[in-house]
Amino acid sequence: MTETDVRAALRAQRIEVPSWAYGNSGTRFKVFAQPGVPRNPEEKIADAAQVHAYTGVAPVVSLHIPWDRVDDFGKLASYAAERGVRIGTINANVFQDDDYRLGSVTNPDPRIRRKALGHLLECVDIMDATGSRDLKLWFSDGTNYPGQDDIRARQDRLAEALHATYQRLGADQRMLLEYKLFEPAFYLTDVPDWGTAYAHCLKLGERAQVVIDTGHHAPGTNIEFIVAFLLREGRLGAFDFNSRFYADDDLMVGAADPFQLFRIMHEIVRADALRVDSGVNFMLDQCHNIEPKIPAQIRSVMNVQEATAKALLVDTDALAAAQAAGDVLGANGVLMDAYNTDVRPLLAQVREEAGLDPDPMAAYARSGYAERIAAERVGGQQAGWGA
Repeated sequence: MTETDVRAALRAQRIEVPSWAYGNSGTRFKVFAQPGVPRNPEEKIADAAQVHAYTGVAPVVSLHIPWDRVDDFGKLASYAAERGVRIGTINANVFQDDDYRLGSVTNPDPRIRRKALGHLLECVDIMDATGSRDLKLWFSDGTNYPGQDDIRARQDRLAEALHATYQRLGADQRMLLEYKLFEPAFYLTDVPDWGTAYAHCLKLGERAQVVIDTGHHAPGTNIEFIVAFLLREGRLGAFDFNSRFYADDDLMVGAADPFQLFRIMHEIVRADALRVDSGVNFMLDQCHNIEPKIPAQIRSVMNVQEATAKALLVDTDALAAAQAAGDVLGANGVLMDAYNTDVRPLLAQVREEAGLDPDPMAAYARSGYAERIAAERVGGQQAGWGA
């Protein structure tokens, strides 16, 4: 790939940011409140617009329902457009209501299953109002003890709810099914891995795609293999990028294992799936409790950009030749050469060519936005959840 091609690919890259990352968030033990945290969806969108303003590649904001429920979603979409961003993926929430203690769509109680399905269908209504393409589904459903419920029956209930929701989608809308190995369920999770998600999506149809959350795997899982497989099958719909040391830590992307992020992006580039029209949606999903919110999103976007730039610099001809020759160390060396390249000067130049400050973090710090929202957002209820 020529330098011109690399620059063009980096300029065209798009990364979606989550509305919930701008609210107070944390762990099961503590949420630390911060000054200037948004109090409503409009203020979340305003903060997200700052990330796009300084990076140039984050023009889309995910919503989480009911955290971001408003009376008029069409009006909210217009508000976003006025600030240079748009509303993207709609995330359903069927894990915080007391009724969902034993599950939502897989709950043994038919009444609770109907309630959960009603929420999923409501989210499709919101997609219609906002012009959103993607509905993302993550279920905390599972059990904590052997014998607690019928494993096979829970899969039947899950399939029934997914089918009903899929049938409600519009012709240009997609369902993104996310998986997670464990937590809050510890004995079994009803959608624990990519194979389970993939199997359900196959039965639903082409507009059912798998979401890979990089923090949702067992230690040592080869995530880039999952990426390569799902890309080959045309079933990788989106990422939830974050970083983990031990479990679902929800840390900033690339904080724990930047080499893993590079390996993932190498598979993306290898499959020509970096393009906006590839069908793969690159989203952030981080919400830890100690870092300032907007700079954390900017840093994560920059980390994804750096991993992408390194992946674009892989000498694919040399790699293919080494692989064909069985040159194990040579092939590995080609990847390592790209990974060890300092791409920060290249990205600074790409930003300057786009009329942006070469250092988004410094530019945001100088803007005074953080001080302004801390002074203005006084009173009311900050967005987030308690712990």
